[in-house]
Amino acid sequence: MSDQFHKPTQYSGDKFDEFEGGQDPAQIIRLAHDTAHALVDHARETDDLAVVERLVSFTDEHGIDALAELWASSSAKSLPGALWRIYLIRMLIRQDPEGMSYLFQRGTEVLGTIDTLIAGAPLPTGPKEITELADQILRGLFRGDFATALDRAAAFCRVASAGATSVADDVEVPNPERATTLTTQASRLEHTGAQLTVCARLQRRGLLE
Repeated sequence: MSDQFHKPTQYSGDKFDEFEGGQDPAQIIRLAHDTAHALVDHARETDDLAVVERLVSFTDEHGIDALAELWASSSAKSLPGALWRIYLIRMLIRQDPEGMSYLFQRGTEVLGTIDTLIAGAPLPTGPKEITELADQILRGLFRGDFATALDRAAAFCRVASAGATSVADDVEVPNPERATTLTTQASRLEHTGAQLTVCARLQRRGLLE
């Protein structure tokens, strides 16, 4: 991981999965797995909570590019792939806390599942609450139950996806372009949620590598 600081790169929702795919040489795969395991192990072994907070806020100072170079090409069903998606979720929330909290809140109103409880955000969910949720999930990866943190992130994605779909339905006639953007965002959130659910299951079986 680079020690050089640079301005965090800003990405809109349509960039959510843009880094996936591409070539995946053996050395890059090995580096991705080694750095992911080293990061998680270091966080769990240290008693210094400031270290965990620096890991949580890493992309605030360094941007997402440093992690993209390491983890973006990793399999979705891997430790680096899971970490990459969690950091992306946090980045999207911090870039637009008002918009993401609105979608999440709408999702809690239209989604008849326990995902709202699993995600663990206070209700009603405003920008402050959704931002703290993102940090809580990352802290859970580093200090708590890793599988539970993945489940919380997956649940967030499903709730926000339901909210985006609902808002898309509302604006389809007056603003079809906005509706299309929201529908695409909903699909990507749903897909990411499904990937994180698989990672949580693998983690519980000791197979998330």
